[in-house]
Amino acid sequence: MNDTLVTLVGNAATRVEYRETATGGVARFRLAVTPRRFDRQKNAWVDGHSSFYTVWAWRTLGLNLASSVAVGEPLVVHGRLRVRDEDLDGQRRFSADVEAIAVGHDLTRGTSAFRRVVKADPALTEPPKDPAGEPGSADAGVRKPVLQPVSEPSPAWTGTGGAGVVAG
Repeated sequence: MNDTLVTLVGNAATRVEYRETATGGVARFRLAVTPRRFDRQKNAWVDGHSSFYTVWAWRTLGLNLASSVAVGEPLVVHGRLRVRDEDLDGQRRFSADVEAIAVGHDLTRGTSAFRRVVKADPALTEPPKDPAGEPGSADAGVRKPVLQPVSEPSPAWTGTGGAGVVAG
């Protein structure tokens, strides 16, 4: 199959909406991609026109997105591009969707801490809680995965800002 694969660098424009379906979980959010260029006349960087994409993620990727991404965070999304055209009230409209294969935080603009998901018995996952800490909320039915932090970097590894230097 000939798919159009794209890699987009942008910001989460909406919160991640996660739903369980008969075929597994699915997450959806909007990604804003804004090109920047240097304007020699103004001697400054300027933003171009923003493009918005709807990103879809299935199963484990969707669940992990819902637990990891907030509005405004810089992301890198890699996936299959799907362009849809529809007729709404006599007007033809186009939209671009991306079926995500991989999503991650853009580490050129900040840091991120990885937590491995521990696969456990579904009965052992944390039940959803409302803001007051009680079970049953607007997110009812969404189970949050049990996350396990990855061990701290070895003290022998130094953060030099470059490729890193191993001491000893």
